[in-house]
Amino acid sequence: MNKDKIDPRVFKLYDEYCHSDMGRREFFKRAGAISVVGGASGLAMAQALLPDYASAQTISFNDKRIKATYVKYESPGGISGKMEGYMVQPRGEGPFPSVLVVHENRGLNPYIKDVARRLAAEGFLALAPDALSPLGGYPGNDDDGRTMQRTLDRAKIKIDMKNGAEFLKSHPLSNGNVGVTGFCFGGEVTNYLAVELGSDLKVAVPFYGSSPAPEDVSKIKAVVMVQYAEDDRRVNAKREEYRKALQANNVTFEMHTYPGTKHGFHNNSTPRYNEPAAKLAWERTIAVFKKHLAGGTKR
Repeated sequence: MNKDKIDPRVFKLYDEYCHSDMGRREFFKRAGAISVVGGASGLAMAQALLPDYASAQTISFNDKRIKATYVKYESPGGISGKMEGYMVQPRGEGPFPSVLVVHENRGLNPYIKDVARRLAAEGFLALAPDALSPLGGYPGNDDDGRTMQRTLDRAKIKIDMKNGAEFLKSHPLSNGNVGVTGFCFGGEVTNYLAVELGSDLKVAVPFYGSSPAPEDVSKIKAVVMVQYAEDDRRVNAKREEYRKALQANNVTFEMHTYPGTKHGFHNNSTPRYNEPAAKLAWERTIAVFKKHLAGGTKR
């Protein structure tokens, strides 16, 4: 279904569904109760918003430009002390500039794996940890993944991701320069890592993620590129506060807001996807990573 045909109220309900404990049955029930004049029903619109990962894949796991595998790393202070992730490397000997990819609030789903493969196809060593790995990993659907992730300590998930960045930085295939990008919850984690990793992080590109506390921004040493959707009241409420804090602390940064977009506009598995905006945001992301992560050497 074309996103232009989906009632804004259903989009709003979907955002609530994605970021609360609302189950799929309740989501469909409430969407079905929305009166729509002509065309598809609210229920049909809600069903169309669910992700279609199979048709959204852009880089195959057996693409000849990359090599994908699963890795494990130690994670002291995290959920279980052990973590697993999806690592994708470009073909070649390396070392490569490296990027940590942080998933949304539902575990390492196929979209995030595809993002990791996109990065590897551009020449980066990419690692996408799965916060759900202590529970057996992403369960194969977002509903259960979201429920599982909600049972975990949010602060410890962030530590698991921080340990992932440190693992990536010291990996034999890494040149020692690490960037991070993430989406929604992963965007929040990206901002957190910019604060926590200091000079160990070179670039942070959060997509529509909650910003850090203004008093913590002074710890940021990375170049920051913040990607915002235009229609995203919850995240955008702190946008200007974040801008002022970055300016006050002389952080090198860019902020981009993409007209006509909604939260999740980069995710090409649902009708929230906005192809022109997603393409431009991704081009900017790749460009800033290439500019600041190339040429590193191990310490």
